[in-house]
Amino acid sequence: MKPGTLLRLAYAGTRTDRLRAALTALSAALAAVALLAAATVAAIRPGNNESGWSEQYSNGLLVEPGLRPGVITALILLALPVLALAGQCIRLGAPARDRRLAAIRLAGATPRQAVWIAATDTGLAALAGSVAGLAAFLALHGSLDRRDASNRLYLPTDVLPSPIGIAVVVLAVPLVAALIGALLLRRVIITPLGVVRRIRDRAPRAWTGAPIVLGVLIVALIPAYRDDPPFSMPRNAGYLLAILGVLLVTLGIVFGTGWIAWTAGRLLVRYGRRPAALLAGRRLMADPWSGSRTLAALLAAVVFGAIALGLRQHLVTEAAAMDEANRLAGVTDGSGIGLGADPSFYLNAYAMVNVAVGIALTLATAGVLVAMTEGIVARRRTEAALLAAGVPRRTIAGALAWQALTPFVPAVLVALTVGTSLPRTVLGTEVTTGRNGTCDGTAAQCADESSPLWTWTPEVTRHIHLPLPELTLLGGGTLALMLLALAAGLLLMRSATSVEELRAG
Repeated sequence: MKPGTLLRLAYAGTRTDRLRAALTALSAALAAVALLAAATVAAIRPGNNESGWSEQYSNGLLVEPGLRPGVITALILLALPVLALAGQCIRLGAPARDRRLAAIRLAGATPRQAVWIAATDTGLAALAGSVAGLAAFLALHGSLDRRDASNRLYLPTDVLPSPIGIAVVVLAVPLVAALIGALLLRRVIITPLGVVRRIRDRAPRAWTGAPIVLGVLIVALIPAYRDDPPFSMPRNAGYLLAILGVLLVTLGIVFGTGWIAWTAGRLLVRYGRRPAALLAGRRLMADPWSGSRTLAALLAAVVFGAIALGLRQHLVTEAAAMDEANRLAGVTDGSGIGLGADPSFYLNAYAMVNVAVGIALTLATAGVLVAMTEGIVARRRTEAALLAAGVPRRTIAGALAWQALTPFVPAVLVALTVGTSLPRTVLGTEVTTGRNGTCDGTAAQCADESSPLWTWTPEVTRHIHLPLPELTLLGGGTLALMLLALAAGLLLMRSATSVEELRAG
């Protein structure tokens, strides 16, 4: 198939296809901006001073080299829900696209050519969005070049990623989008007479959540070998193990949601008494993996948010223990033990992480809404038939609510529990301050640590409590976003489930 023909067939769709392309381009643009920002932070070079800090910036997260990897990781993680949103947008208008692909097959195209057409549709839309994201990034890079009263930059607008890095980001986003588009068609058979979707006829197993256990065990290895020669591991190895463990835990929660959905559907079918619950139960059992696909980005954001809250609680407890130790020692001039910097600096860093998590949750909720819209559009004839048969519209709406919330609530609880437990696994559940001493005499007088010239800061041990208010706020906020998406879906369903959808022509 010639490239020109491929392009014409890829964009010969309806208004829904153009909407899908626009949403895919928008998602790709946002992902490209986030990844280019991460590449810009990675391009910062050490300053010309003994410490190697980049003191031309006013933000401590950019000044200290040891903190910049955290900023880069946060920006990359922020791009993940955006890419997931692109994956949800790809599914928008799937029935109309399937009919168009079947017509192309009827005209003589091979199955592989039909898949190429679908992948080109997605890839080109993402490429256009990625280029637009690059243009927006360069415009922001120039317009945000601001300095404070000390002539220090607020943002790293004095550096840019290398041309190779920019090209990799701009091309990687559409490539990933095209691969997602092709992957979504892996269980689809496109024939000249229509599109057949192969579905799993086996129920999900509980072991699909096994990566959760594996991830926790990997994270548990970090404190076991971190300071235990000869098995002490480098710091980078500890970071890699932590990232691997978090990824495995996240994958386990996402995959385990399929089993949760199937089990919840089975319980609804067995114990449900209302038609809405019974209908939702049958739908959950028929396609339990729909929940894991729809909620993947949302659950990942909840896991990272819970991890950040656990780390912040450890920091707050450690700072409180050090303050108490200084108070017991009578040290009030600031010469006692401390975190090495003002605790508000670290708390502000975690506040930025919380903002990133909030943005990720919002984007993931947009993906849930897109997936919910796609499901409503795909089932509009079935639900119109139910409506014509006398099923009340509130029953159909109730089934949608049961189907969305039944796997969502336990999955979020598991994500909050596991995410909070990971920092406690690595750092423990208690904080003990070190015994610190200061001497006011000469070196000879201070040689004897039992001398009254020594002032000792006692050890203080504090238990790290669970950040229950913050976890409640995170879980409640996630539920509120889900309910908002559900309300928007119900409004769309009211207009989509019309008896007119049963018309043959």
